[in-house]
Amino acid sequence: MTDVLPQPQQVSSQEDAFFDLGPDTALVAGEGTERTERWLRAALGAATGLPLAPAAGGGGGAVRLALDAGLPEEGYRLVVAPEGVHLTGGDPAGLFWGAQTLRQLVGPDAFRRAPLPDRRWRLPLLRVEDAPRFRWRGLMLDVARHFMPKDGVLRYLDLMAAHKLNVLHFHLTDDQGWRVEIKRHPKLTETGSWRSRTKYGHRASPLWEDKPHGGYYTQDDIREIVAYAAERHITVVPEIDVPGHSQAAIAAYPELGNTDVIDTTALSVWDTWGVSPNVLAPTEAVLRFYEGVFEELLELFPSEFVHIGGDECPKEQWRDSATAQARIRELALADEDELQAWIIQHFDTWLTGRGRRLIGWDEILEGGLAKGAAVASWRGYAGGVAAARAGHDVVMCPEQQVYLDHRQAPGEDEPVPIGFVRTLEDVYRFEPVPAELTPDESGHVIGTQANVWSEVMENQGRVDYQVFPRLAAFAEVAWSALPAPADRDYAAFERRMTAHYRRLDALGVGYRPPAGPLPWQRRPGVLGRPIDGPPPNK
Repeated sequence: MTDVLPQPQQVSSQEDAFFDLGPDTALVAGEGTERTERWLRAALGAATGLPLAPAAGGGGGAVRLALDAGLPEEGYRLVVAPEGVHLTGGDPAGLFWGAQTLRQLVGPDAFRRAPLPDRRWRLPLLRVEDAPRFRWRGLMLDVARHFMPKDGVLRYLDLMAAHKLNVLHFHLTDDQGWRVEIKRHPKLTETGSWRSRTKYGHRASPLWEDKPHGGYYTQDDIREIVAYAAERHITVVPEIDVPGHSQAAIAAYPELGNTDVIDTTALSVWDTWGVSPNVLAPTEAVLRFYEGVFEELLELFPSEFVHIGGDECPKEQWRDSATAQARIRELALADEDELQAWIIQHFDTWLTGRGRRLIGWDEILEGGLAKGAAVASWRGYAGGVAAARAGHDVVMCPEQQVYLDHRQAPGEDEPVPIGFVRTLEDVYRFEPVPAELTPDESGHVIGTQANVWSEVMENQGRVDYQVFPRLAAFAEVAWSALPAPADRDYAAFERRMTAHYRRLDALGVGYRPPAGPLPWQRRPGVLGRPIDGPPPNK
C-alpha cells in the first residue's frame, strides 16, 4: 500500500483500512492552494470520472487542501482518515508534491486520461510526512541535436512532475540546431533551426538520414512551456551555448565566426556529432549580438539561473586568428584559455547586473567566477568539488553516473550503445555529494540533475527508452534522504518499481523493460560508442 516513489521520509499506515473516493467526495481548497486544486481536479477527475465538487454532496467525505508554514519548504503532510483526506503543504510547491503522492496511492489507473469501467478508487489509511533532500532536482533535455516538438516538452514536464523533479534544464542551442525564436535575429531560426541531413548513430557510423531535420519554439511556445511548468512548480532554465557549440548560429550569421581564419559563409548547420571547431569570435560585436539574445531570453524565462554552456570550446581558430590574438594582447591575457574565461566573465557580470545568476558547465571554473555564479559538474565530481570549495553553488551531474544517453546494459540488443553501462541499480546508488566535502562545503551542492543528450535519440520512443525507468531511480536519489550508496535497499526499490511500471504503462511511457529491449526498441547494425569497464568515480 505504500509503494510510493520517490520514497517519503516517514510513512505510517493502518492495515486493511481504507477511504473510498466516490461521486460525493468533495475537493475543498484552502487559501493559496489553487494550483494544486486545479491540477487535482483535472488529473484525478479525468482518470476517475469523479466530479470532485468544491462542496460535499452527501456523506462522501472530502479531500481537503491547506498550507502550513510550519512544514518544511516543499514539504507536505498527507493524512488519509476514515472521513477523508487532509493534504497540507509547507508551501504551494510542497502541496503539489503531496498531490503527486496522493495520485500514486489512488492506483496506477489514476495516471490515465479517462476512466476505465468497474474501478474502485480506494486509498489506504495512512500518514505521510515528507520533504525533499535537494532544492534542485533537474532533468536536462537536449532539443538542439534532435528537436522535440512542443507537445513532447509539455509531456516531459508532466512526467517530471509525477517524479517530483522541479528543474527543466532546456538545452536550446548547439552546432546542430538553434531552437528558440529571437526576434531581433530572425536568421537564427530561419537558417539555424534546420540541417539538411543527420548522422544516424555515433559520429563514426557510416549511416545518414538523408532528409532535413529541424524545428524551433516561437516565443509564444516558450511562454506556454514556462507557464505550463510553473503550474507544476517546475522552473525552466534556458541554455544558450557560448563560445563553443555555436556552428548553427554562425551558419545563420557568418560574422559571428572567426572570419579571418575560415570562410564562415560556407558553413551550414552541422549534420554530425562531436565538437565542432567553429566557435564564436571574441569581438565586441559578438558580445553585443549575444547580449541581445539574452535580453529577449530574460523576458521569456523568469528563472533565477541562466545557463551559458561554456564547455568544449576548441581553441585552434583563436590561435590562428589575428583578431583573437590582438584581443588577448589588448586584455593582457595569458592565452586562449584566459580568453574563454574572459568571455564567460563578461556574461557573468552582465547577468548579475540584471538580477540573474549564471550557471555553466564545469569548464567555466577555469579563469575565475563571480561569487553568485554556479557550476554544473559534468566531467565527474572534481569540478563540483573545486567549485564548492571555492564557495560556488553546484549542481552534480557527472557524465559517468547520470548521463541517460549512456547504455543501460552490456547486451548486443541495446540500441546505439553509448558510454558506460549505467543500470537502474547503478543510478539508484548514485550519490550527488562527494564524501570529501566538509559539511559547509556540502551545503553548496544545491542539487543534482540527469542529462539527456539526444544525438542518438531521434524520436520520443528513443528518448523514453533511454530515460525510463532510470529517471525514477534518479528522482528518488534527488528527493529522498537515502543511506550511503552501498547501504541502499535496492531490493525494496525494485518492489516499488513493480507498481511504478504500471503507472508508466498508464502514462504511455516507452521505457526499457527489466528483461531488455522489445524488438521495436532495438537498432541492429547502428554503430554506437560503448565504453567497457566501470566508470571512474571522481
